[in-house]
Amino acid sequence: MSVYSMTGYASGQQALAAGAEDAPSWKNAHHRLGLELRSVNSRFLDLGFRLSDDLRQHEPALRALLNQRLKRGKVELRAYLQSQGDDTVADPPPRLLQRLASVQDQVRVWLPDAAGLSVADVLRVAGGGEPMDDERTADALFALAKTVLDDFVAAREREGERLVQLIRERVAQLRKLAAAAAPLVPEAVQAQKQRFLARWQEALTAGGPQVAPEAAQDRALAEATAFAIRIDVAEELGRLTAHLDEIDAVLKKGGEVGKRLDFLIQELHREANTLGSKSAALELTRISVDMKVLIEQMREQVQNIE
Repeated sequence: MSVYSMTGYASGQQALAAGAEDAPSWKNAHHRLGLELRSVNSRFLDLGFRLSDDLRQHEPALRALLNQRLKRGKVELRAYLQSQGDDTVADPPPRLLQRLASVQDQVRVWLPDAAGLSVADVLRVAGGGEPMDDERTADALFALAKTVLDDFVAAREREGERLVQLIRERVAQLRKLAAAAAPLVPEAVQAQKQRFLARWQEALTAGGPQVAPEAAQDRALAEATAFAIRIDVAEELGRLTAHLDEIDAVLKKGGEVGKRLDFLIQELHREANTLGSKSAALELTRISVDMKVLIEQMREQVQNIE
């Protein structure tokens, strides 16, 4: 199953003829129907619609269509219906002009000072020509919406594949850092043990016969053991590796994985923080910092996954 990004864009247009059953070509079409879909990341599915007035009644059906295919993201659908002719403005029907003249006369009976209708007013009322057939417009709108939605989902899938590739690259880098960190702890313990022994040897020399050599060595070994327990990060590295394995499994399974991945990223960050707090060597601190950088990069990518 694919992994989908919450970021995507798609658009489409379709020619419509007003009233006629046989729609003419694009150049001779009376109207142009356009639809755009765009989205960014969001915690939930947040749908927004920007529809022209003659398409606003179709919002509930369009909302239901999007809900069937999309799960997360802030999605905006924009649809419009524009009149268009060859190179001239379409002539308003004579019957409409007669009706407008009659209405204007009636208005002036009661409001003598009312301004007369302008050419722009008439064209705006006329809508550029014959009225559109609502049923045919609805059929064309939903056919176009389904086509654009298919392109939109495909675009989100392609972006999702890119995000998966970026995340897997960082998972591989984290595994290398974890492998590099594993041998550093025994080395740090051994170095600290030698420092403890050196200190107790100095104390033994300064204290003279009052301090038994066996006691000094036992105390040094005990201190070294306590130090080893305090800085041991084997458990953190084990959990970190387990989280990386789970991320690989989730990406391979696909589907709605964004929230699951976000939780795993939080767990990775916790282990990297603990690794840094237990660090007893400069190199281990650097590894912890590098891990945090990679994990933060992964977080940015995961926040865009559905």
